[in-house]
Amino acid sequence: MLILGVVRIFQPVHGYDVRRELLSWHADEWANVAPGSIYHALKKLADEGLLREVTTEQVGARPARTTYEVTPKGEAEFQDLLRRQWWEYRPPLDPFVPAFAFLPALPRREGVAALRHRAQQLRLFADGAEVRMDSDIDWEHAPHVAEMFRLGMAHARVEADWCEAVAQRLEKGELHAADDKTDH
Repeated sequence: MLILGVVRIFQPVHGYDVRRELLSWHADEWANVAPGSIYHALKKLADEGLLREVTTEQVGARPARTTYEVTPKGEAEFQDLLRRQWWEYRPPLDPFVPAFAFLPALPRREGVAALRHRAQQLRLFADGAEVRMDSDIDWEHAPHVAEMFRLGMAHARVEADWCEAVAQRLEKGELHAADDKTDH
C-alpha cells in the first residue's frame, strides 16, 4: 500500500524518489519497508499489472532509472488496501506481550526491574521522537506522517505509565513472582 500510495502521489516517479520519500517519512521504522526492497517491490507491482513502467532512461554511467505510474488495476488495489487498513483493527504484534504473559516466571526483583527498564526505554523513545519532530525534517510536506509520530509517542507514554503501575503492583506483592513462597 505504501509504495502504491507514494507512486500515486508523485507519478510518474522514479524508484529513487519513492525510496527517498519513504525514508523521509521514516517508514523503515514504523512499516515493513526496508530501503533495499523498494526497487524489488516496484518491479513486482509492475509485473502484477499494478504499476506501469512509463520510461527507462540511463544518463551517462549512472544506473538506468525506470519511471512508474499506477494502472487502473493498481488504483483499485490501493483503494482496497487503504480502506481495509482504515476500517479493520488488528492489534500490533509486540514480542513483549507473550513475554509479559510469563511475568510470574521471573523473580520479583527482576520483573520489577524489567518493567521499569521498559518504561524508561519507552519514555526515551517518546522523548527522542519529539526531538526529531522538532528538528528532523520539515513536516509541512507530510503532516499526516507527523501525526503518526505523535500517535507513536502517545502509545509509548501510555505503555510506560502502565509498566510503572504494574511494577508497583508486583513490588507490593499484588502479582505473583517466581520467588513467591507457595503453600502446598
